[in-house]
Amino acid sequence: MNSATIVQKLWNYCNVLRDDGMSYGDYVEQLTYLLFLKMADERSRPPWSQSSPIAKGFDWPSMLAKDGDDLFDHYRHTLEKLGNEKGTIGLIFGKAQNKFQDPVKLRRLVLPIATTARRPGARSLRQAQAERGQAQAERGRGRARMVAGACTATTNWCGVTRPAWIFSGSRTIPWPTATTCRRPM
Repeated sequence: MNSATIVQKLWNYCNVLRDDGMSYGDYVEQLTYLLFLKMADERSRPPWSQSSPIAKGFDWPSMLAKDGDDLFDHYRHTLEKLGNEKGTIGLIFGKAQNKFQDPVKLRRLVLPIATTARRPGARSLRQAQAERGQAQAERGRGRARMVAGACTATTNWCGVTRPAWIFSGSRTIPWPTATTCRRPM
């Protein structure tokens, strides 16, 4: 399974949560907690074989062993317990709350995450989450940002033979008129 497939799976999970009424911030937060638990478990297995920072009984295998309301309650207790830990784990899970409203949705995420590819794809997941969130935020504002060098023409800054362009994130938008050209600041 390549990184693009994993990223698409992640966004499919986000669609499920969004359709359930969870906001963007909430589903990113919940997926981050679940992925952190999964990654901590993977780091405790070969080839890394590191000690897990997550206490036994509140780790990923304990979540896989539960189903239905038991899983729902266990996830809530896991977030509370890890939020009360000292150190980095306490900082990560501090004030964490279970935002899932349906135990079935939680289970629908836990099982596929359990079978998702190993560590190399995890970085791509986090990067894709951040990039997609930034793109959604920019689209929500409805503004294009003009950057240095955004105004181009074939002959000079105000050439009229070709339209000027605005670069907004990853999109290139034609300037409203070909005769208008503003020098970037």
